[in-house]
Amino acid sequence: MAENDTNRTSRRAVLRAAGTAGAAALAAACAGPAGTRGAAGQPSASTPRPPAGSGSPSCVLAVEAGAGPYYLDLDQVRSDITEGMGGVPFRLDLTVVRASAGCRPLAAATVDVWHADPAGAYSTGKSTFLRGTQVTDDAGRCVFRTIVPGWYAGLAPHIHFKVHPDSRTETTSQLFFPEDLLLKVYARQPYARRPAPKHPNQRDSRYRAAGATMTLAVSPDGDGFRAAYTVGVA
Repeated sequence: MAENDTNRTSRRAVLRAAGTAGAAALAAACAGPAGTRGAAGQPSASTPRPPAGSGSPSCVLAVEAGAGPYYLDLDQVRSDITEGMGGVPFRLDLTVVRASAGCRPLAAATVDVWHADPAGAYSTGKSTFLRGTQVTDDAGRCVFRTIVPGWYAGLAPHIHFKVHPDSRTETTSQLFFPEDLLLKVYARQPYARRPAPKHPNQRDSRYRAAGATMTLAVSPDGDGFRAAYTVGVA
């Protein structure tokens, strides 16, 4: 194993250990302010829902997708990933559950997210904007504060995420946005500096295949938006 790979593995082990121990310095943002955790009043398509007459939640496996060419293993542990980047604010509440174990919340999992800026560009090299890592709390939750991503390259706008339940396994996928919301956002600055596609989602075969499961249920949140999503891993 290369030295860099060993360092990354070690950092992830430290993150998971800190999450298990409840280290607030690393995972304080996961819970969010009191009274603001959860589905913001509107659960996503895969948010666990108790079946009638049962106290056990139901959930679905996240549809896996490739990480694409822009994934960077940075372990940049933070909730706010904007780095001052302008755009429409967006809060993403994630809950990670073990679908194969009755949708049990998965604590101390590391979660990476990354996405494009309003111009459709990703941070590269020494830049780290719109990238970050969080550790799930005892309820399997973590929170990212970012902006609505821009569009690029004929693909449906999306937020990539990668869940590391342990040092041996990972789940990689992406979350989409409702098309009507995207059109409203792209009419605002700084997105409006370039004309948006008339149908930013439907041109993407990956969205057509997985959009029903992986599209966020978005609700207003101040001058921006928020959504909650439950990631089911095997």
